[in-house]
Amino acid sequence: MASIYDAVMILNNTSHAITGKPMSIRVTEAKISRVLPTPFMDTGERFTLDLEGTVVFPGLINSHDHLDFNLFPALGDCRYQNYTEWGEYIHKHYKDAIGEVLKVPVVLREQWGVYKNVLCGVTTVINHGRQLKKHTDMIHINDDSHCIHSVRFDRKWWLALNNPFRSRRAVAIHTGEGTDDAAGREVDRLISRNFLKRDMIGIHGIAMNEKQAGAFKALVWCPESNFFLFGQTARIDLLKKHVPIIFGTDSTLTGSWNIWEHIRLARKTGCLTDSELFDTLTINPASTWGTNAGEIAGGKDADIVVAKRKKDIGEADQFFNLNPKDILLILSGGRIILFDEELHAQLKSVDLNQYGRIGVQGTCKYVAGNLPELMCEIKRYYPGVNFPVI
Repeated sequence: MASIYDAVMILNNTSHAITGKPMSIRVTEAKISRVLPTPFMDTGERFTLDLEGTVVFPGLINSHDHLDFNLFPALGDCRYQNYTEWGEYIHKHYKDAIGEVLKVPVVLREQWGVYKNVLCGVTTVINHGRQLKKHTDMIHINDDSHCIHSVRFDRKWWLALNNPFRSRRAVAIHTGEGTDDAAGREVDRLISRNFLKRDMIGIHGIAMNEKQAGAFKALVWCPESNFFLFGQTARIDLLKKHVPIIFGTDSTLTGSWNIWEHIRLARKTGCLTDSELFDTLTINPASTWGTNAGEIAGGKDADIVVAKRKKDIGEADQFFNLNPKDILLILSGGRIILFDEELHAQLKSVDLNQYGRIGVQGTCKYVAGNLPELMCEIKRYYPGVNFPVI
């Protein structure tokens, strides 16, 4: 996607979604070049937006998704002891439902997975699996990290883990995904077979204990997926003392398309403070994955989300009560990838031919690319698909 504005964009009169600190932001090409507590005056720039009544935060980092699995409905109707039991169950009891989704070419399923994240304010996704069939520069997709699904689903996982040609790269792997003793033993087995002492990023870790946590570079917490499948989640309140926590949604096989519902569920557990939870979506994963994002600060990548400030709630709740309908503007690498029709008057020189117009929870958004066309194409293969947008 080519740059769609001149070299500089000014975002005036907003405030940080967590701290409430007044902010005006200058974006120069793909970077945040300056942040002030007062508006930039007499800039003469092509895009100078007055964002009074809004909050701003870094584009969210979703540290665990399977982008090609986001057309599935949630599958499962009981509690399972571990992920292998769930996998066997759904392939037996939901064979037809799975078959309907798999009729959609994988490249289309992956593209929808990207849009699912964009609509929620995610600008970086760690895709657990192979590289995308079709490259996208709309948001940052990390699919070249070394991913191993799990100890029990990958027959030669220990060979992949100890590949000497990849020993300097962190490996992301599902581990401890269950509530039975086998799930706990699986974590020990993984640690004991890490002969090259590679950096490991564990995913889920429900059965992980504090001693085991210290063997990992980070732990991806996916609370909604965990509660849906197993009725409980990892002891993040304990594990956070031993390993950095980062946040993931997993796919719609086990949770809502809306990351904000996942975030609110995580908050209800009380395992993290509000600032700690915010960090799992921003600075923690930026450090883990080595990206120049996760903060509204000079020199950082211009991955920025602006949303409506809610008048009826306190400062501490502004961020945690957001939904896709509240998002007014998303920049990814300094490019406008989504804006609400409320901002159209201030963005008149934007070429609308580069955007698709869609309805999101009763609001109108313009999203980069042609999402309506993608949805129509998917319906050709899967007429029963239930999109959360229109």
